[in-house]
Amino acid sequence: MIRVLIADDQEMVRAGFRMILETQDDIEVVADVADGVSAVRRARELRPDVCLLDIRMPGMDGLEVTKTLAGPGVADPLKVVVVTTFDLDEYVHAALAGGANGFLLKDAGPALLLEAVRAADRGDALVSPQITVRLLKHFSTANATAPAKSATEPLTDRELDVVKAAARGLTNTEIGTELYLSLSTVKTHLAAVQAKIGARNRVEVAAWAWRTGLISGEG
Repeated sequence: MIRVLIADDQEMVRAGFRMILETQDDIEVVADVADGVSAVRRARELRPDVCLLDIRMPGMDGLEVTKTLAGPGVADPLKVVVVTTFDLDEYVHAALAGGANGFLLKDAGPALLLEAVRAADRGDALVSPQITVRLLKHFSTANATAPAKSATEPLTDRELDVVKAAARGLTNTEIGTELYLSLSTVKTHLAAVQAKIGARNRVEVAAWAWRTGLISGEG
C-alpha cells in the first residue's frame, strides 16, 4: 500500500486528489493539510511513502517543504511530487534541485497523477510531458554556463545505455523493456551511475547526460 500525504491550500483540490487516489486499491491517503508547516509536521509524524505538495501555500511554500523533507543533507529523505498550476521554469528547477521526485501540473489528469505517485514510490521520477521537453532543452544548452561534473570513473557501455534512456524520460520498466534488462539490473546500473557522477536521483542523472552532450542531437 502506497501511503500518501496531500498538501494544498485549496480544499477542493485536496478533496479531488483524495478522491482520485482512493479509487486505487494500492494507494491510501494518510493525511491532507492546507499549509506547508502542517505538511512538514505531519510528514515527519506519519512518514508517508509519497508527499504531494502544492507550491503556493501559507506558512512555508512547497519548494521550502520539499527542501526540508527531501533536500540535500536530509538524513532520511521522503519522496515528494510537486503538483502545481504554475508552469514556470524556475519552479521546476527549484523543485527538482530541492529533491523532488516529480513535477506535475494540476491539469495533467488523473492518470498522470496516479503514475507520478507510483513512480515516486518506486524511486522513479515523472515530470509532466509538456515540461520535460523544455527541461531537456534547458539542460542541453547549459554546457557553457553550468558545466557538468566529470564522472569519478568511466561509465560502462551498459550504464551509458541506461543513462541515455533515462534522459529521454523513460521509466525503469521502460528502460528494462527497451534494453532487455531486468528491473533490478536497471536500478543497479542507475545506482552505479549516480555514485560515479555524484547525482542524488535519476532527474540529476538525466540533467548530467544533457549537460555533457551525451545525447545531444539524438531523438
